[in-house]
Amino acid sequence: MKLPFREYHLIEILNQFDYQPLPIDLFLSQYFRTHKSIGAKDRQVIAESAYGLMRWKNLLEYATGSKDWQKLLALYKSEAFTDCQNDSSLPLFIRNAFPKDLFDLLVNSHGQEKACTICQNSNQQAPTHVRINPLKTTREALLKKWATCYEVEPTASAPYSITFLKKVNFFAQEDFKQGYFEVQDANSQLLADLIEAKPGEQVLDYCSGSGGKTLAFAHKLEGKGQIFLHDIRPLILQMARKRLKRAGIQNAQTVLANDPKLKKLKKKMDWVLVDAPCSGTGTLRRNPDMKWRFNLEMLKNLIGEQRTIFEKALSYLAPTGKIVYATCSILKDENEQQVNHFLKTYNLEPVQPFFQTLPEPQSGDGFFGAVLKRKT
Repeated sequence: MKLPFREYHLIEILNQFDYQPLPIDLFLSQYFRTHKSIGAKDRQVIAESAYGLMRWKNLLEYATGSKDWQKLLALYKSEAFTDCQNDSSLPLFIRNAFPKDLFDLLVNSHGQEKACTICQNSNQQAPTHVRINPLKTTREALLKKWATCYEVEPTASAPYSITFLKKVNFFAQEDFKQGYFEVQDANSQLLADLIEAKPGEQVLDYCSGSGGKTLAFAHKLEGKGQIFLHDIRPLILQMARKRLKRAGIQNAQTVLANDPKLKKLKKKMDWVLVDAPCSGTGTLRRNPDMKWRFNLEMLKNLIGEQRTIFEKALSYLAPTGKIVYATCSILKDENEQQVNHFLKTYNLEPVQPFFQTLPEPQSGDGFFGAVLKRKT
């Protein structure tokens, strides 16, 4: 029997996804680019269904006794799916649609009750936040401008954040092209706010990626001092340069791993940000496929990598400077336990209580941050 248009492409996407390495968001973009017949409304429905099925994958498989995506979709669309979610006879990790190893780590980190809440929240659609660029505009100005054409409201938790109640194509907006805002989770904005750099100071964003955190704190320097963005990936630093230019940030420069300039920065930075590679367990609403790729060996390797990166980043810190260790993880193994290791190994002390957020409905994702300095 011939499947309806949307269902056909949804099943095609899921079947193909199982045999390739890309994350779901990139794979969807690639698929839609090569299938021009799929219109904008169809793309939205297909993508939301793909994300939903990916979030609840092991519960659907357990209930159907099958890995066939058509059978999983049939249950997902039926009223019986709600009964599955509320079936107390199922193992907790199955009912919460998480792999057992990861669920056990969440229980170890937060207790069983909170772990279940985290899983349920992680299985919902993520909210959409943007961060206004205070170098070019104000939140009030953009809210007033957008009120007539979008469903928006100020995000209560973050001073520069606006929540979009419905998804839009941000990158086509003239306001985006002019650098008035960037798409960024509200809690990610708060994490970047741990960098309390002052005009004239030197800041190193050591694992900068495309510069999201730098974009969020750069205005604090008021164009004075210097921000260095370091990453081992040339292409992602190229993207960072484009974003910095669009935002009007002129006191920032990118530094590749083999750049001789790096040696000259040793022991001179007033602030160092280590936004470390991590399990991404705080952002699973946006990347639901990541939880099915999670394994304990991967976590062990990440913990080793985080320690190596932190030690390298610490060598750039001035004697009176501050270093921020940050992740988008909600596991103690990558957060509190790592920081305790850093405190003991490098004679450091915390400047303030640790920053921790968890994924919540209509709120931001899960992040961790610790501001540390050398003991005097």
